[in-house]
Order: sequence, then C-alpha cells, then structure tokens
Amino acid sequence: MRTLQCQSTDLFTEYVRDWKEKGGKVLGYACVATPVELIEAAGILPYRIKAFGHPDTELGDAYLARFNCRFCRSCLQLGLEGSYDFLDGLVETNGCDHLRGMFENWQHVKKYDFFHYLKVPHFLREDSLEYFVEELSLMRQAISEYFGVDITDEKIMRAVDIYDEVFAKLKKLYALREKVPPAVTGAEVMQVLCTGSSMMGEDFSAMLDEVLAEKAGASPPDYKARLIIMGSATDEVDLIADIESTGALIAADALCFGSRAFWKREGESADPMQLLAERYLGYLFCPRMFTEYERRRDYILETARRAGVDGAIITYNKFCDLHGVEAVSQRADLEAAGIPVLVLEKDYGSKADTGRIKTRVQAFLERLGK
Repeated sequence: MRTLQCQSTDLFTEYVRDWKEKGGKVLGYACVATPVELIEAAGILPYRIKAFGHPDTELGDAYLARFNCRFCRSCLQLGLEGSYDFLDGLVETNGCDHLRGMFENWQHVKKYDFFHYLKVPHFLREDSLEYFVEELSLMRQAISEYFGVDITDEKIMRAVDIYDEVFAKLKKLYALREKVPPAVTGAEVMQVLCTGSSMMGEDFSAMLDEVLAEKAGASPPDYKARLIIMGSATDEVDLIADIESTGALIAADALCFGSRAFWKREGESADPMQLLAERYLGYLFCPRMFTEYERRRDYILETARRAGVDGAIITYNKFCDLHGVEAVSQRADLEAAGIPVLVLEKDYGSKADTGRIKTRVQAFLERLGK
C-alpha cells in the first residue's frame, strides 16, 4: 500500500503524468453530482479536484473570502498557483455556493478554453429529472464539440458497466472494513478512494482487484471502538489516520469522497442520458438537496447498523453552511437511534487542529467506555 499512499496524496500522480504523456485529456470536477461515465465515454480522464498539501490560502483568499470553507479556498489556491495546470478543462456544478465561487474565480483567472457549468436541480421530482437530462445532454454536446469526439450511446453504456464493476468492488472493500475483525482501516480505504478518483474506470477496477487480494488475508488492526464518520467534503487521509491513532476504527462512512459517491448508483432506463440522470440525481445523498433529509437519515442509519458501530463522528469544515446546519438534525436522530455522537467542527487541513481533534476523540472513546 506504500505506492498507493503516495499516489493518494499527490495531485499530478504518476498515473496522470503517464496519461498526459500519451496524449490523453483530463477534465477536473469537484462534486459527486458530476457523471464521470459521461466524461470517460469521451475517452477523457475524469479527475476529482482535491486540496492535497493543505496550502496557505493567501492567493485564494484574495478571490474567495475567508468566511468560505477552507477546502474550497485550498482547491482554489492550488488552481491559481498552477498545481492544476495539467487539466484540460473544468466541469463546474452548483453543489454549494462556496464551490461555485471556487470554480468561477478559478476560471476568471486561469481562463480554461473548456469550462462547462452543469446545473444540478435541488429537488428530486419528475420535472427535475427531465431538466437534468437536458443538462446532461448539453454537457455531452459541449465535450463532444470541443474535444472532437463522438460520445455514442454505446460508449456511455460501456462506461456505466465499467463503473458498476468499480462500485461493486468498492462495496467488497467496505465489507472488509465492516466485518469483525476488520481487514482494512478507514485511512487505507480513503487512500484507495482518493487514488481511484483520478484514474480511468478500468484501471481503478484493476487496482481494486489488487487491493482486495492483498487485504483479504490481512491481519486485523487493533481498535477499541467502531465508528461511522460523516459530514463535509474531505479528502483528508491524515484526518482519518489521526482519529484511528486514538484507538478508534472508522468502520463506515457517509462522506462524499466515500460511500456517498458510489453506494447507490441505480437506474432502470434503457436511454443512457435518462439512466445517468436517475443514477446521479436520484441518489445524491447531500444536504444541497431539498426535502430529502429523511432519505439521507435512513441511509446513514442503515450504514451505521450494517457496520455495527459504537458511535458516530459528524465532522464539518468551518463555515460549511450545508453540513453545519444538517449536523443538528443528524445528531438528534442518531442519538434517538441509540448511537452516541461526537460533533467536530474543524478548519480543513489545519495541523493546528490535530491535537484538539485527537483529544476530543479520546474523550469520546472514554464516554463510550472503550
């Protein structure tokens, strides 16, 4: 897992470098509402924007005020200083206002020739699905025309099949973490997810085969308590590792860099664009979606029970409006279900927070009697 760990904390990974050297194109995106199958059907590498390195955000702060979440400001900092110059374009979504501000300021400065705004509805209704199909069709057309590729229905369905294989293997990896005793830690799972989010689906699938074979007979890690973690977008492998260094095991998650990105990607339509709309809008477990809290709650409770957790950590980035508000209801519903909760507001990527987080987790474990 050493090579995997290196890949998971680099931006311009060896894999991406080889892809570019062979003439491949790379499109950056940041939100799980972005259909990676559509990008891959064009023969383009879908690359999920991350904030590795936790840079000083002085440049980003000049464009995005400090009362926006530091994850978005860190991504913007990396984009403005040139760390993402290997990208051939960006796909923006209206995931949240902070994310939109990040993308729009990034494009204002860097001026990518290809920049597409995918508008994602906030409601799950029949008319919303119809609207999203139109938006996906516009994205398909924009990619096809700019990059000079023919995105056929057959290519899209092939990409769907590939990612179905990826998602099935990720569920097997999660099962290795959920079982008693576990064969993989939460930090190792996050390494896999971050690495795979900047790979083509077939290569991600092959990598998962290797990881599953390696971990199937692995010695179980020592731990005192099994926890589920949920909250703001985070690619922080270090955060998971710091929590687990206290004796906890992150046995499950409801993170958009984690299970929310793949756990339920289902659809029934034979039409590829309708199918993508069903897969993405229909299972977007994010507080940006209105009137869908009960579905998100049930998904979290189902995940927690399946993993047999002793408690839950709700962690959200400072100034994250969506998850900061959602945390209130989540805490109440989890505790009503008999699951103790620790709420951690944090500043994304801040090493100054490490000691405080560890101390609070240790105290939480004591509260659990572990």
